[in-house]
Amino acid sequence: MNDAVRKLANVQPAEPHYREAPNNIEAEQALLGAILVNNDAYYRVSDFLKPVHLYEPLHRKIFEVAGDIIRMGKTANPVTIKTFLPADDKVGDLTVAQYLARLASEAVSIINAEDYGRAIYDLALRRALITIGEDMVNIAFDAPLDMPPQTQIEDTERRLFELAENGRYDGGFQSFNDAVALAIDMAGQAFERDGHLSGISTGIMSLDGKMGGLQRSDLIVLAGRPGMGKTSLATNIAYNIAASYEPEVQPDGSFKAKNGGVVGFYSLEMSAEQLATRIISEQTEVSSSKIRRGDITEADFEKLVACSQMMQKVPLFIDQTGGISIAQLSARARRLKRQRGLDCLVVDYIQLMTGAGKGDNRVQEITQITTGLKALGKELNVPIIALSQLSRQVESRDDKRPQLSDLRESGSIEQDADVVLFVFREEYYVKNMEPRDIADPKYPEWEALMDKVKGTADVIIAKQRHGPTGTVKLAFQSEYTRFADLADPSFTQYEEH
Repeated sequence: MNDAVRKLANVQPAEPHYREAPNNIEAEQALLGAILVNNDAYYRVSDFLKPVHLYEPLHRKIFEVAGDIIRMGKTANPVTIKTFLPADDKVGDLTVAQYLARLASEAVSIINAEDYGRAIYDLALRRALITIGEDMVNIAFDAPLDMPPQTQIEDTERRLFELAENGRYDGGFQSFNDAVALAIDMAGQAFERDGHLSGISTGIMSLDGKMGGLQRSDLIVLAGRPGMGKTSLATNIAYNIAASYEPEVQPDGSFKAKNGGVVGFYSLEMSAEQLATRIISEQTEVSSSKIRRGDITEADFEKLVACSQMMQKVPLFIDQTGGISIAQLSARARRLKRQRGLDCLVVDYIQLMTGAGKGDNRVQEITQITTGLKALGKELNVPIIALSQLSRQVESRDDKRPQLSDLRESGSIEQDADVVLFVFREEYYVKNMEPRDIADPKYPEWEALMDKVKGTADVIIAKQRHGPTGTVKLAFQSEYTRFADLADPSFTQYEEH
């Protein structure tokens, strides 16, 4: 409406105010002058400052050439540098050689070199933020067919997180004293935490005893054949972590998990309602099949209501999007960490995800997924439990216990994983061997074997970068889809095959 009034009144809008990208030419000049006078100044900034971070093109070239000369063990000064720069270029009334001499003559102490470097670097980050914002606006206006809004959101989030990850000064080497201090700090936190674990407790003591809990940034692959209970175990662990969440206020006002944690669960196979039903069944000891059929008593219903009220406070977040890509999963995980916090991520399961490309090579696609999950765990500093199917070759063997070679479709799963767990229930296979006739002479033998393995499960730790391998023997209640520690720790009913 205002534009129409201006046209009628023949009034020209005011000229838009020109805004220059954030920069500090004086800081760049001071830093370059310090480097030209004393080459030690270069090493104070070279671990985080790159030529691209300088705003003035000539300054980028000077910094790059000086760095090349210094790394070759030679002296970088106005005389040695000028031969590698265009002699005909002018900086105002000065030639490049005169400009270099001026920078050196007006140099300040190298003590301030690092401060100048950080100021230049921060301005470069601000320019990068402006670029991301401009690209986001321009793409949104253009609406290209190959970049729908959801893809644009994911791309923008990825670029912002890359900038946040790279825009830090804490890279490079650290002294051994600092590393020792971090190790002692971690030990102190483990001592104060329930169970005295260095990682996040799974809620299953015998499993924690072997693994020390779930370690941050680890990719934990939980694999098994259909019917073994891998989703049940993952659900049990996820709920145990979320239910024991105990936040601790940090000096900066943020919250950090003292015990348990906030859990994100990607349920690609089951709906959120089905997953919730499993958890409710486990907690109330009302069979999930009865809950689905409505075959419950009034007392059972009261249990369900009480449980649901308690569970509303549990920080467990479920994403039931099917066929999600690694890029979408990563973007949503970052968003969850930013908005609610995140201490553990569960993906059920790897083979239902899609990679970045649309190629026919499924092995390459799985490699992209596992590499992406490993990178995401490191970026967010959280353990990721990724479920995986096993190949059918397990069924063709007499010994049905899974091996690392059974991991389906890609060796990258084994390679990228920090921990590989197999769920194995001998009861599942013994049950299928039941003789048809109770009068069969083999029936008593089968019955004895069934009594021996009923209600039990093995969690085989086939790979662990930071600890021992071995087998953890657990109890499994199929009607409640619940894994738990054996009531009797000395229970050794089944031997290693």
